[in-house]
Amino acid sequence: MHDPAVFRTMHKDRFHAEPEIFVGPGRVNLIGEHTDYAEGFVMPAAINFATLAGISPRTDGKIVIYSENFREEKSFEAAALPAKGTKEWTDYPMGVVSILTGEGHKFPGFSLSIWSDVPPSSGLSSSAALEVSTALAVLSLVGASYPGPKLARLCQRAENEFVGANCGIMDQFISVNGKANHALLLDCRDLSFKLAPIPDHIALVIANTMVKHSVAGGDYPTRRRESEAACAIIASHRPGVPFLRDATLEDLAKCGKEMEPKSYLRAKHVISENLRTVAACEALAKGDMKELGRLMNEAHWSYSRDFEGSCVEADTMVELAQDLPGLIGARLTGGGFGGCTINLVEQTEAKKFAEELGKRYAAKTGIKPEIHVCRASDGAHKL
Repeated sequence: MHDPAVFRTMHKDRFHAEPEIFVGPGRVNLIGEHTDYAEGFVMPAAINFATLAGISPRTDGKIVIYSENFREEKSFEAAALPAKGTKEWTDYPMGVVSILTGEGHKFPGFSLSIWSDVPPSSGLSSSAALEVSTALAVLSLVGASYPGPKLARLCQRAENEFVGANCGIMDQFISVNGKANHALLLDCRDLSFKLAPIPDHIALVIANTMVKHSVAGGDYPTRRRESEAACAIIASHRPGVPFLRDATLEDLAKCGKEMEPKSYLRAKHVISENLRTVAACEALAKGDMKELGRLMNEAHWSYSRDFEGSCVEADTMVELAQDLPGLIGARLTGGGFGGCTINLVEQTEAKKFAEELGKRYAAKTGIKPEIHVCRASDGAHKL
């Protein structure tokens, strides 16, 4: 996370006002990809990469937002909010303001500064970190707050309805509700969750392939449609299956011949991934690192081959990690089609692991990756 003191000074120099500062962490998903919108299970952890949002009130009726990352300032009228996004970086904070206004909050003008070290388009949920930190900031102006699950839903709506990205609930939920040194098993149906401690001897090594992905367009919505088409066929035979979370591999075997081949494979991944995710949480709770690693590796190849959500570079990153000392498990994390791999590594080997993996990947692909040794952090909060 960037230095809050430097951030505070930056806001004061630009807007001549003392800000309140809020933190929204990014996240890494240990296991459970494309199961969230199937009302299934995911197991993410908040990480110590975060978005800082600094806010101070204005008296001119304007909403002025400055991004240090983009080195750009944008201005809006508080009394005339845009109805939809314009495919600009401001869509995320303004989407949050729009959704919260729809909930009955009347926001005065304000100055909002944003500074993030969550790598964009990397599968570490930079958008949710921005949404959540913005939500806490603007709600502070009117003295309002929400329980964690409700706040996550509101931020998800900002991305679904305003930005136009058809994401599930996981990213916003973990950014709000994360706990230091823990992963979180989330039931995306009812938003119940349980925490699983990550042992002190385990490091989260996040390896950025430098191949960027986008949730708002392209392959992500295609995979979702294919998954939902498979579910519809199963439901035509067994009405108690509104989502793939409710389907079994036996259902898939019975109905698979009626599906398009791609839909069959997408459903195979989602159904089996749900089973793996619950089993992974049990393994982590028991301290069974061998089983956890096995499930992570199996999850990657299901994601790559059945869901076709990986890419050559991500598969290469996972393969290159396999014989490095200290590795427990490795897989592509996030929305797919690029982004980062998550590697669970013995803490004593983490630094050497990161260095060697970076060298191997650069030699194999010609791309210099960004690799970080991280820890699980607390969810969104005021500094």
